[in-house]
Amino acid sequence: MKFINKSKSFLAGCTLALLISQTANGQRPEQRRLERMEGYLSTPQRLDFNESLLQQLQLPRGFQINVFAKGLGNPRNLVVAPNGIIYVTRREESDVVALRDTNRDGRADSMNIVAKGLKYVNGITINKNRLYLVTDTSLYGADLKADGSLGKLQTLISDLPDAGQHPNRTMAFGSDGLLYISVGSTCNACDETNPESATLLQVQPDGSNRTIYAKGLRNTIGFGWHPQTKELWGLDHGSDWRGNDLPPEELNRIVQGGDYGWPFCWGDRRPDVYLSANPQGTTKEEYCAKTQPPVLTYTAHSAPLAMIFYTGNQFPQEYINDVFVTMRGSWNRNPPVGYKVVRIRYQNGKPVKFEDFVTGFLTKDRTAQFGRPVGLAIAPDGSLLFTDDTNGVIYRVAYTAK
Repeated sequence: MKFINKSKSFLAGCTLALLISQTANGQRPEQRRLERMEGYLSTPQRLDFNESLLQQLQLPRGFQINVFAKGLGNPRNLVVAPNGIIYVTRREESDVVALRDTNRDGRADSMNIVAKGLKYVNGITINKNRLYLVTDTSLYGADLKADGSLGKLQTLISDLPDAGQHPNRTMAFGSDGLLYISVGSTCNACDETNPESATLLQVQPDGSNRTIYAKGLRNTIGFGWHPQTKELWGLDHGSDWRGNDLPPEELNRIVQGGDYGWPFCWGDRRPDVYLSANPQGTTKEEYCAKTQPPVLTYTAHSAPLAMIFYTGNQFPQEYINDVFVTMRGSWNRNPPVGYKVVRIRYQNGKPVKFEDFVTGFLTKDRTAQFGRPVGLAIAPDGSLLFTDDTNGVIYRVAYTAK
């Protein structure tokens, strides 16, 4: 069994590697930031999927998990249409597929490709019978047809910031009818040349009137609005190479005009001591004191991806308006963490704690894994669907206790 586990302490060598990477992304030399780097390379071996592995998964009492679809290659994010068709982006295949469960047995029984030639396609959503897709640089829209196919794909935006290190754009419509697009940073920690990098953007449904809604968000892939309070919440990825336990992943209440601190701050407005430079015209300490702190934090390097408020009608009442999050898993922490689905409990509209929901993809000795959860959706029957982009599986979690 192969297991990469290399303890390393980085100074000039890895700083040089970062500068080379940033040159490829078109960043100007005078705006780069030297970093002191510390961490591990610790990557569990991927095990090929077979359905007998389902026995290793642990869920709360009363829940069962089954395979909704498999053999999908690289399924990333998914969305459920009003007619029950499930649309899934596949980044490596550069396409979108439509899945149907026509006999309602909890397994997809048909699949067809509805869009292709979309390099780095990742985010997907539906609004007013229109499907939206986002790649690293472009936003597309297409009408949904009754048979599940798409109308002509229209380019709504073609100049999102260069992706660099974080090309996986996501998006969602708010209750205000506007579309919000997450744009991750181009680097691990640097002074971005494009003000739209490391932000959450707000646009009209046709892609016009683009503005920066919030900034200092290194890579907030998962975000959504509380069904009752309408407050916007998002999970941000902390920087790499700050050791095993720093910086934490952050759950933020995202407000318009808010600055969440990256690249100069992490966690509870703590200055990044690994970054040698200060913000323009001030110190890191002064700058961080004015930023928005996280409401909750989670284990560093867990890699939170999708998040969704549960609004289905199948799970017990205590789950209503709580959040589910996919933790895709670490690659630079020893021992590895993540590789699971977690629940965030909310009380009176506010998050109070994280707890495990689906675990067992990572073996007990943490040397191997057979699933890296990514996308989330609520099926028409109220069950929870999530994707695994390494073994090509979509899982379905149902509550079966009566």
